[in-house]
Amino acid sequence: MITGKNYIGNQLSAKGNRAFKTFNPLLNIDNQWEITEASKEEINQAADLASEAFRAYSKISGIRKAEFLRTIADEIEALGDKLLEVYSSESGLPNGRAIGERGRTLGQLRAFANHIENGNWVDASIDTAQPERKPMPKVDLRKMNVALGPVVVFGASNFPFAFSTAGGDTAAALAAGCPVIVKSHPMHAATGEMVSSAVIKAANKTGMPNGVFSNLNSSGIEVGQELVKHPKVKAVGFTGSIRGGRALYDLAANRDEPIPVFAEMGSINPVILLPIALKNRAEAIAKTYASSITLGTGQFCTNPGLIIGIKSKGLTNFVDTLAAQIIEVEPSCMLHSNISDAYNTNKANALSQSGIEVLASYNNDVKPNYAKQLVATVEGDTFLNNPILHHEVFGPFSLVVQCKNVEQLESIITNLEGQLTGTVISDENEVTSYYKIVEALQNRVGRIIFNGVPTGVEVCTSMLHGGPYPASTDSRFTAVGVDSIKRFVRPFSYQDWPNYLLPDELKNENPLEITRMINGTLTSEKV
Repeated sequence: MITGKNYIGNQLSAKGNRAFKTFNPLLNIDNQWEITEASKEEINQAADLASEAFRAYSKISGIRKAEFLRTIADEIEALGDKLLEVYSSESGLPNGRAIGERGRTLGQLRAFANHIENGNWVDASIDTAQPERKPMPKVDLRKMNVALGPVVVFGASNFPFAFSTAGGDTAAALAAGCPVIVKSHPMHAATGEMVSSAVIKAANKTGMPNGVFSNLNSSGIEVGQELVKHPKVKAVGFTGSIRGGRALYDLAANRDEPIPVFAEMGSINPVILLPIALKNRAEAIAKTYASSITLGTGQFCTNPGLIIGIKSKGLTNFVDTLAAQIIEVEPSCMLHSNISDAYNTNKANALSQSGIEVLASYNNDVKPNYAKQLVATVEGDTFLNNPILHHEVFGPFSLVVQCKNVEQLESIITNLEGQLTGTVISDENEVTSYYKIVEALQNRVGRIIFNGVPTGVEVCTSMLHGGPYPASTDSRFTAVGVDSIKRFVRPFSYQDWPNYLLPDELKNENPLEITRMINGTLTSEKV
């Protein structure tokens, strides 16, 4: 049952005096549920509960936290087809996408459970005392990662499951030992409430402290702002626009106690087409990229929004084939009318720039909120001199930059803003002759792809989903995979502390049998 209320810990609450409805972009009508926006009182209650819960939850064993995460996955799964129906009614995304994204979300939760179960993830390090050392004795020092405190997670518009209520940020924070307050995305608040009910049920079943999770609704920015400013909040996870992420980052930095904001923001994901690859298989590459550009209506943060090559017959063949293929793809529905409007506005702004030539645009009539895909092209000089062309157009849009030589190609890459991904399309050993291009690209992206497409983010330990600003606010961290837990912890040292008072991860006898760095040697032995 969808109540439209907020979860303040394990209690439903609706003290606010503002309400809103979510929107069905496929039917182009409001959904039936009335959602109540959280009040200032409820924000304070959620933060107080989270702060109190942190005292207990941060000390709970990895085994018990793992049980909690697995139970969340089980309870989400138990919501069945009704959850999928609500997801689609609020996002316009098809049932197959809903099933796939739910599977990814369950997989993330269970992966974090496996990761924290034995305790190796805390990076325990021990340097034993040397009282006889001259001229000064050496103290006993022991270090491990500890949880930061309550984390605010902002739900993402384009992933109602995987980057939202119980998505990657929430799973990482809970795994680290941090209570979570979700600021539910207004476009899928009912989906968020259903998932929240599963999290609360799992918390109750596994004996987690009340306040380990809350879910707050808001149609605007005020609730999110209050949460980021709240003194009991210690970190923020965000996936969305550059403007939104930067606003939160600045807000957090201006607090009396600044806190980290881990924001994954805009990216145009440059694709570099090398000449021999284009000469040998321009048409095949173009067909692949026509599919990638339009996949999910272009609403992925790794959508290939920028394609760069050196002028040649091969590049001309690529451009011609891409133009022919892109208009053969049947348009699909965007997530919301606001997103559809923004796509059309940003696309028009890009096309209004001097020197832009439309290669192909879907021009047939479409239903409301359906996106008309478009690819355009521009000369390298024009692109270099116009930063507006570097901006993301969120949707099925891509710009092909035609460079006059390899030096200009390198200059364009060097002058790009930070990106999530960069892709190199090469034939056999061709890439070895372009090491400067690869080095330039490596300095601008978080992940480099060889002969593939950027769309698709594998959830595993080796995935890096982040990059130099503005792809993310801290390029040292990933927003995907179990290593994303590192965003919500800090290193902490004990000096000359009695063994019996140390956490199990640092005790001499190593009761958890984890791997630790002891006096410079990685071992699972006792001290």
